[in-house]
Amino acid sequence: MNLKATADFDHFANLDLRVGRILAVEDAATKKPTYRLRIDFGAEIGIKVSCGAFRNYPPEALVGQQVIGVVNFAARKMGPETSEVLVLGVPDEAGQTIFLTPKSAVQPGVAVF
Repeated sequence: MNLKATADFDHFANLDLRVGRILAVEDAATKKPTYRLRIDFGAEIGIKVSCGAFRNYPPEALVGQQVIGVVNFAARKMGPETSEVLVLGVPDEAGQTIFLTPKSAVQPGVAVF
């Protein structure tokens, strides 16, 4: 495991981490199999798109799921797609994505602290 450099609290405080609810899952137009997630982050932030190789989940299992995302990163191009949000996750034993989610349901847009 590679440890990263020490960051001070201000680095963390600059990240806007919010809970969102996945509204729709579509195949993205990328070279590698990728999903385009439409995620509701509440009235203040609205609906944002995140693209990623979350293919270990069937689309119907993702719709309605709550996720935690960084909503204030600059948009990132992924081929012809644009990802506006970084959805947080960890790898399982097979290296597949497991999304970080709140233990109980909360309103979309709630800030993580």
